[in-house]
Amino acid sequence: MTALITRDELQAAIDAGTVTVIDALGGEYYAKQHLPNALPLTPTEVDARAAALLPDRDAAIVTYCSNPACPNSGQVADRLTALGYTDVRKYREGIQDWVEAGLPTESA
Repeated sequence: MTALITRDELQAAIDAGTVTVIDALGGEYYAKQHLPNALPLTPTEVDARAAALLPDRDAAIVTYCSNPACPNSGQVADRLTALGYTDVRKYREGIQDWVEAGLPTESA
């Protein structure tokens, strides 16, 4: 099971520039709204795009999707771990929690 990260921990890591954030929703959801500097990577894209998108397998990576009911972030995190990434965590509460907390987002 993937380790979790809290909103406050994730915000601090984003502010410090010490994490790569992965939006597991992708597509129109990503285009409309995503966490700062997040990269889109859906479960069906991990095998094809992970190596190019995430060349450092030891870098801190956090996946998220919409909310705790969304399975995408866990699926992406599990697949990255299976591919040899060593520091993958999941922001279970997702972008819904981030927005409700009044934190900044970006759009494509």
